[in-house]
Amino acid sequence: MSAKSPPHLASPSAPPDSAGNTRSTRGADPRFDQILASANDAIISIDESQHITLFNRGAERIFGHAAADIIGQPLDLLIPERFVAHHGTQVRDFSTAPEASRMMAQRGEIYGRRHDGSEFPAEASISKFRGPEGLVFTVILRDITERRAAERTLRDTHDELERRVRERTAELEERNAQLQQEIQERRRAEKRLAEQARELARSNADLEQFASVASHDLQEPLRMVASYTQLLGKRYRSRLDGDADEFMGFIVDGALRMQRLINDLLAFSRVGSRGKGFQPVDLAACVAQVQINLRSAIEESGAQIDVGALPVVCADATQMEQLLQNLIGNAIKFRQGPAPRVHIDARREDGAWCIGVQDDGIGIDPRYAERIFVIFQRLHTAAEYPGTGIGLAICKKIVERHGGHIELHSTPGAGARFSFTLPDREEPPHA
Repeated sequence: MSAKSPPHLASPSAPPDSAGNTRSTRGADPRFDQILASANDAIISIDESQHITLFNRGAERIFGHAAADIIGQPLDLLIPERFVAHHGTQVRDFSTAPEASRMMAQRGEIYGRRHDGSEFPAEASISKFRGPEGLVFTVILRDITERRAAERTLRDTHDELERRVRERTAELEERNAQLQQEIQERRRAEKRLAEQARELARSNADLEQFASVASHDLQEPLRMVASYTQLLGKRYRSRLDGDADEFMGFIVDGALRMQRLINDLLAFSRVGSRGKGFQPVDLAACVAQVQINLRSAIEESGAQIDVGALPVVCADATQMEQLLQNLIGNAIKFRQGPAPRVHIDARREDGAWCIGVQDDGIGIDPRYAERIFVIFQRLHTAAEYPGTGIGLAICKKIVERHGGHIELHSTPGAGARFSFTLPDREEPPHA
């Protein structure tokens, strides 16, 4: 054994008994032998010359020496060599100290040396008493190798846990910093969105004001131009040449087209601001009303309108009629022969109704499938097909107000199919 603090040993000097223990006096209590034999800890005694006088079975197990071989040997055999010199000094100091017992390793760990030379950590206490043959030192020693290993494992586990906690804390702090940044960015985005909403509200108010001006102040001069030009034509028809009559016709036609353009622009601006509330709308009834509105065009062209089963949807009834009238009217307008056929149908897909208007007209090049829904975009001149180029833009705006989308599928010369979706629910989100 060795120590960085005072060492500890002791025992009466007497020959060992059959159990490998020594007894300080002959005829000692046999229970003392039983205690020494059954103790798990090492119990070792040395005399003043630091020779071993008692070595129990616990000591044999811990140190690997047989009691018969170790009794009478110097204590240095049980001490690592690097502690031998210091250990002798500690024993001598303890022999003159006033206390009768002392815990070893009070200032550091102590170590023992086994028979094979290996070292082990130990926990021990030392006591002394003076007998007939002089001072006797007794050490009770416990091998704490497993405890140290468990402590080391616990310490390593604790260190590993702390490392993981630090890593996880760093990750959380980094994630928290990212989250804070995202929150700040979201707040800035919300602020920008609010500003855009306010700007949009102001823009809508300006557009509404413009629409009001357009519907009254701008149309009044046009009506005057058209009326007075027609009056001139009637009054001076016979007094002017043929060119003058043609020019006045151009003026009247231009004024009327401008009025239609203003009226369509007004209708486009009011899709969102003047729309009515959503309610159950029977699309079959809407198509029936559209056919009444388009009776003249239908009779003139000989168009055949086929209507499949149509659903009841939650929508603005007036705008549904306007949407279907624009699509059916276009199907009749852009025919490529007499008696055009128009088919209206519906199917349910992905929680929505998909309504289709199919014709057998001139068709549209797929390259222009998006362009035709832009306001004022025309693929034909007004001389070829009359119109303002706003009708399909109005259709798109109506469908989007209802939470759906509209698209075109067409091949030039093989007709066109306009399809739009309407959510199948009681109250669309933009209602």
